[in-house]
Amino acid sequence: MRSCTWLKKVLGAPDSRAVGRFWPVALLASLLAMLSVPAMAQQAPADAGPQATLFQNVRIFDGKNANLSAPSNVLVRGNTIERISTDAIAADANTLVIDGGGRTLMPGLIDAHWHAMFIRPTPAEMLTGNEGYLNLIAGDEAKDTLLRGFTTVRDVGGPVFGLKQAIDAGFAVGPRIYPAGAMITVTSGHGDFRSLSDLPRQIGGPLTRGEQLGGYAIADSPDEVRVRVREQLMQGASQIKLTAGGGVSSPFSPIDVVTFTVPELQAAVEAAHNWGTYVTVHAFTPAAIESAIAAGVTCIEHGFLMTEADAKLIAQKGIWLSLQPLPDEMRTGMPVGSVQREKADEVFPGIARTYEYAKKYKIKTAFGTDVLFSRALAQQQGAILASLARWYTPAEALIMATSTNAELLKLSGKRAPYAGTLGVVETGALADLLLVDGNPLQNLNLVADPARNFVVIMKDGKVYKNTLSR
Repeated sequence: MRSCTWLKKVLGAPDSRAVGRFWPVALLASLLAMLSVPAMAQQAPADAGPQATLFQNVRIFDGKNANLSAPSNVLVRGNTIERISTDAIAADANTLVIDGGGRTLMPGLIDAHWHAMFIRPTPAEMLTGNEGYLNLIAGDEAKDTLLRGFTTVRDVGGPVFGLKQAIDAGFAVGPRIYPAGAMITVTSGHGDFRSLSDLPRQIGGPLTRGEQLGGYAIADSPDEVRVRVREQLMQGASQIKLTAGGGVSSPFSPIDVVTFTVPELQAAVEAAHNWGTYVTVHAFTPAAIESAIAAGVTCIEHGFLMTEADAKLIAQKGIWLSLQPLPDEMRTGMPVGSVQREKADEVFPGIARTYEYAKKYKIKTAFGTDVLFSRALAQQQGAILASLARWYTPAEALIMATSTNAELLKLSGKRAPYAGTLGVVETGALADLLLVDGNPLQNLNLVADPARNFVVIMKDGKVYKNTLSR
């Protein structure tokens, strides 16, 4: 009441004969106008650093080709690559010059299966922890993610919109984020972290803590699916994530079950397509994969229990397969005898076979890590990428983690949050770059130790790490 009295003094009391019932509208409009001024004033401070960066004497891995370039020079101006030349490029007083010394300049890495909000907390903290604390530790992890050389992540589940906004505005340090928002699941599906005491669910009733935070969203009919999809899109989702089958980490979601019906999945696909973007689904088993294909999804996450016939169908239909070379520490880190460990023991043996199918049938394959609830494993993000050497050459693995992943990101169309070309080193591309001390096309293990081997890390034309210019 006191604030309303103050506002009336500032705005003037309404003339009931003239404005009457329109006073609340006028009050809201004035509030918005007043709030807009400090909001503009609170924009991140302008970077007073160099307006351009010149990399001299570098060998370029462009994200597409399996060979390094001849010694070259690369000029970055603003947030894009302005010029690449084997000839000298002049630098003015506003240019930061970095002598590459023959090192490798390559695109920033892209992780296509990440959960930025679910790395640092424990499962219990995720569901019951203080929201401010959860955002702060996610921000600290985002900084570490960028300093591991991952300049972009495709976030496939979690309340990440605020973190993304803070990074993009310059108030926090971290990678570009392509957000899916809440994982959309069914009652008892993968991603449903409610307890049995939360049952029965009342459709349209109060939401549980995890739903309120935006970690997951429950939808048990085609109409509910449409609502949940549109809620994520309204918040800025670049793609939509549903869980089409059982999962390892969820307590009430057996691996073998199919969760959404085909009409429910089709409702999500239709709603996403109406917004110019796509649906990706978590699916392990043939039944879950085949339901997703029948519904018209664009991408399948994991797929580790697929049959060879499934792999052929995925290839024939041009569906993307987002795979993760999960380290065995993820499995062994789950307590022996727990339901999660039992499910992991069932799923993990299929990882190698799925990669073999992907190669055999030339499936469009993306790279991701899917680290959950473990800072220690997140620190192995580069090592997980390096483990692709079991199936791919260094060039194939790095192409997958740069330009191929960037092709998947393009499927977001106008819902993509960043304008420009990612995943390549070419004129006009966004300046997300790594300077590597060595040749990762010969030694993929260089990416496993970013603290030592990534001597310069640049995102959006801004240098976040530089051990050469001191």
